[in-house]
Amino acid sequence: MLEKFTPNQRLLVAVALSFLFFIGYTTIFPPKAPNGDNNVTEPMVKETAAVQSTTTIEANETNSPAISDIKTVTTDTLTTISAKEFTLKIDTLGRISSFILSNKKHNGKDGSLSEIISSAGAKPLQIRFADEALNEAASKTPYTTNTTNIALGENGKSTVVLSQNLPELTVTKTLTFYADGHYDAKVSLSNEKRYFLYLGQHPQIIEQMMTVVGSMVYSGDKLTTIFEDGDVEGRSLFTDAHFVSAFDQYYATIIYGFDKSTQVTVERDTNSNAVTYLEGNANFTFNGYIGPKEYKTLESINPVLVNAIEYGWFTFVAAPIFKILMWIHGMVGNWGWSIVALTILIRIFLYPLTYKGMVSMQKIKEIAPRIKEVQEKYKGDPARMNAAVMEMYKKHGANPLGGCLPLILQIPVFFAIYRVLLNAVELQGAEWIMWIHDLSRMDPYYIMPILMGATMYYQQKITPSNFTDPLQEKIFKFLPIIFTFFFVTFPSGLVLYWFVNNLFSIAQQFMVNKQFEAARLARHEAHLVEKHHEKD
Repeated sequence: MLEKFTPNQRLLVAVALSFLFFIGYTTIFPPKAPNGDNNVTEPMVKETAAVQSTTTIEANETNSPAISDIKTVTTDTLTTISAKEFTLKIDTLGRISSFILSNKKHNGKDGSLSEIISSAGAKPLQIRFADEALNEAASKTPYTTNTTNIALGENGKSTVVLSQNLPELTVTKTLTFYADGHYDAKVSLSNEKRYFLYLGQHPQIIEQMMTVVGSMVYSGDKLTTIFEDGDVEGRSLFTDAHFVSAFDQYYATIIYGFDKSTQVTVERDTNSNAVTYLEGNANFTFNGYIGPKEYKTLESINPVLVNAIEYGWFTFVAAPIFKILMWIHGMVGNWGWSIVALTILIRIFLYPLTYKGMVSMQKIKEIAPRIKEVQEKYKGDPARMNAAVMEMYKKHGANPLGGCLPLILQIPVFFAIYRVLLNAVELQGAEWIMWIHDLSRMDPYYIMPILMGATMYYQQKITPSNFTDPLQEKIFKFLPIIFTFFFVTFPSGLVLYWFVNNLFSIAQQFMVNKQFEAARLARHEAHLVEKHHEKD
C-alpha cells in the first residue's frame, strides 16, 4: 500500500511512526520498579580492549570487590543535616542513608515527600574494603560523629567528622555540607588499605515518566557513557572521569572533583542495573551533589555538572534550546509563557523551511489531476510514465521531494523539544494559567491534549493532499486521534508546545493557501481577459 503514497506522505507516516515509537515506548514500558535488594553477582568474563578512557571487562578479577555482599542493611541515624530545601541523614555505617526534598513542588501525587536515596542497594559514601576480613569488621563497627544535628542557613555550610575504629585501622570521613545540596568530602585512612567508595543507586521515584534511568560517567573529551538500568552487562572501567551520576528523570546523586587518575567502575547487579564505585586512597578528596538536576544550581556549583542533564540523541540541539528557554524565562517570569515564546521563536527560525515545504505541496496539488492523466495514459509503460511525470513536475516548478527536506531538517528540533520539556525539573510546580498548576504533570482535565488533537485535525484538513486511495485518507485522519491518546498522560508543558506549534502551522498553511488561491484567481482572470481579446 505504501507504494501508492507520495514521497511527502511516506515521510509523514515515517515521522509519525517514529515519534509514536519514541514516546510510546516510554508510556508502555516505563522503568522497572526496584525488585528486592540490588545484590550484584560477579559477571562471567573474558578479555576486552580499552575504548578511549573506558575498558569493558567480562572476567572475574580477584582484586575487585565482591559486590554480591552489598545488601540492604537497616541502621540507625547518626547525624541529621537540615536545610531549607532538604533533610539529609547519615547512618551508623557512615553512609548517606536519606535525602528528602522539602519543597512541595517535588512531592508525589499523593503529597508524599520525595526521597532521593534508594532504600535498596549501596548508598552514597559507602565503603567496601578489598580485604574481606577487614570489610566484615567494618560492616559491624559503627561510626562516631562530632555532631548529631545541624541546621544549615540559606547560604550556610557545616562540617561533620565521622570516625570508625577498626583493627589496626582508623577511617575518618570529613564532610562539609552546603545549603544547595553539594558537599566536600575527604576520606582518610590511618594505614594504606585498598577500598572502594560507592556512588549509590539512582532515585526510585516511580511516578515519573522516563526514557532512561541508571548511571552516567562523563569522562575524557566530553564523552558521556550511559548505563541504562536493566541493560548493564559486564564490568566497565574508566579513568579521566569528570563525574559519575546515578540519575532518573529529574534527580541525581553525583560524585565529582576527584583526581582524574581515579579508577571508576560500573557493573551490573542481579537485575542488570548499574552499580558504580570509585577506588579510593589513604587521603581521598572529592565532592558530591544530591538533588534535582536544576541547570542554574548545577552550574553555580561546578559548570561541568550541567552535563549531568542528558537529552539523549539530540543533546546537541536540546542543550542550546533549553538555554534559550531559560533566557526567555528570565525576562517573562513564567515557564508556561516562556514555552509559548520559545515556540514562536522556533517557528520563526523554521519558517523558510516550512514555507518551502507548504508551497511545494500546493504546487503538487495543483498539477495532481494532470499527473493522474499522464499516469493513466502511460500505465502500461512505466519508463515513459515516470519520464512524463518528471517532465510535468519540471514544467510547473514542482519538486516531489520539496516537502521532504524541510520536514527532515525539523525532526531533530521536534525530538529535542520533546526531551527538553520532558526532562526539565524547572517545570515542576510551575503554574501557567487557570487549571494548569504544574507544567511537569498531565492536564488533570485533558483540555490541552484535546485542543492539541483538534488543532492537529484542522491543520490536516487544510493541508493539501492528493490521496487516490480512501484507505490512505482514513489512516491520516486517525493520526490526530492516536496522537491525542498518547499526549493525554504527557506533561502539560510538552502538550502546550505542540498545541501552540499547531496553531502557528495552521496560520502559516492558511496564508499559503490564500496566496495560491489569489494566484489561481489572477490566472483565471487573465485567461478570461485573453479569451475576451481573442473574440474582439
